[in-house]
Amino acid sequence: MTSNDGGTGSDADLMTATTDLGAALRELIEASVTTSEPAGEVAAAAELVRAATARIAGSRRPASQLPRLDDPSEGLRVFNPVTGIANPLAPPLVVRREGDGVVAETTLGLAYEGPPTFVHGGMSALFMDQMLGSAAGAAGLWGMTAHLELDYRGPLPLETPLVLRARVESHEGRKAFITGTIALASAPEEIRVEARGLFIMPRPEKQAAYFGAVTDATGRHAPPRRPGDATALQQD
Repeated sequence: MTSNDGGTGSDADLMTATTDLGAALRELIEASVTTSEPAGEVAAAAELVRAATARIAGSRRPASQLPRLDDPSEGLRVFNPVTGIANPLAPPLVVRREGDGVVAETTLGLAYEGPPTFVHGGMSALFMDQMLGSAAGAAGLWGMTAHLELDYRGPLPLETPLVLRARVESHEGRKAFITGTIALASAPEEIRVEARGLFIMPRPEKQAAYFGAVTDATGRHAPPRRPGDATALQQD
């Protein structure tokens, strides 16, 4: 990977460290919602976490500045909350092309729990929004979510392999109509969640209003301008 300032080695080291931190934090999050250790151990762990936070909190980028490790032209968004390998909120999903759409598999732990032993319905909406956007990108389209609706046909069990799919049904002008599903990997034809979404490419004046202040890590103007700016796909 090449950084915006031309340094390759340092960015490779930073990517390794950042990815490792994301993985460690995922483990921590899962442990924090499943632990049955006594209060003293939990309190001691909280102090350790605060000390770790202090080590990396001294220098922060503003929200309008893309991370140094991101490469929007290649669809690389390392802190995306669904697909970002460095974001501990993300499972992360690895989205890949399949047929005329996209597919991803994941197994969700108790950090994603809603009803006891089942995935929170809001998580399904989050993942479907990302999958529908990924399907748009795979089809060479780009847009922002204008409408998203879900039908919950059955609960999604935790700690169970799931398969997520999405495809563009149709598109016209700036609009793309996209559908998606979530099912158990062991029974992919038995749909548990079904999604339908409308994605719209903002008009130029809207894009300027939304993203006019966005810069890359060097401060250069870098608004989204192509499908990969918003969507990551695993490359074959």
